[in-house]
Amino acid sequence: MTRCPWTNDPQMNEYHDTEWGVPVHDDVRWFEDIVLDGAQAGLSWSTILKRREGYRRAFAGFDPARVAAFGEADVERLLQDPGIIRNRLKIRSAIGNAQAFLRIQEEFGSFDAHVWQFVGGKPIKNAWKDLGELPVTSPESDALSRDLKKRGFRFVGSTIVYALMQATGMVNDHLVSCFRYDEV
Repeated sequence: MTRCPWTNDPQMNEYHDTEWGVPVHDDVRWFEDIVLDGAQAGLSWSTILKRREGYRRAFAGFDPARVAAFGEADVERLLQDPGIIRNRLKIRSAIGNAQAFLRIQEEFGSFDAHVWQFVGGKPIKNAWKDLGELPVTSPESDALSRDLKKRGFRFVGSTIVYALMQATGMVNDHLVSCFRYDEV
């Protein structure tokens, strides 16, 4: 079975085989991916994936309404939590992003309805043969990044947003040789 070559351990294989590139249409999952991709900035995905359960616990199961209500005491509590990346800016961005997330839900009915507009409502299916061909941004990630920033999100530069789009199936960047390419 041929996988994309970025998988390097059993946990990453499981993530690749079952989640990465599968279209997401659940707002709780969207919020989870936004928080985790923002936390990844400057780090490896495997570092974040190993802490995902810690993040789920620390950030109220990624319930954006609960996270949006976090206050200063919660920031201090999270800075002491070894189950997450203890970075004040990333913690504060998760709280602020929850507030911005709720505003999008109110305006569009769901976060999902809003973000899928940036790819015309269906995944972009690329046909990369080599890992070196994969872009780190796209016109769509540029546009979504600008939109999210305008709405108050942080840690949503185009590179982070492109990774988010890959993870949530907005783009299929499995290599054509990967067994998941045609499955997603």
